[in-house]
Amino acid sequence: QVQLVESGGGLVQPGGSLKLSCAASVSGNIFMGWYRQAPGNQRERVATISRDGNTRYVDSVKGRFGLSRDNVKNTVYLQMNSLKPEDTAVYYCHAIDGGRVYWGQGTQVTVSS
Repeated sequence: QVQLVESGGGLVQPGGSLKLSCAASVSGNIFMGWYRQAPGNQRERVATISRDGNTRYVDSVKGRFGLSRDNVKNTVYLQMNSLKPEDTAVYYCHAIDGGRVYWGQGTQVTVSS
């Protein structure tokens, strides 16, 4: 069983930055990532990082978001820059370990002036 603890959401003005963190309760590299869900929309994948550190991003965040991991702390970080109102959503940490999928509780990101 993997537990994911998220932090770092909040309210930011357009063009601003936020950094989300997700700490996993297991050691060792596991596949992790971030999804988001805006009201009335389906949950979409934002960014993922594989066990060997390869990252992938949805087109709408490429060049603005950066995903990294600290293997000592079992934590992934999503640095979000140049935020836009359309980035407003609940962001969920996601992990896959041993063939099972795990989700964090979600953290709200609101981009508004």
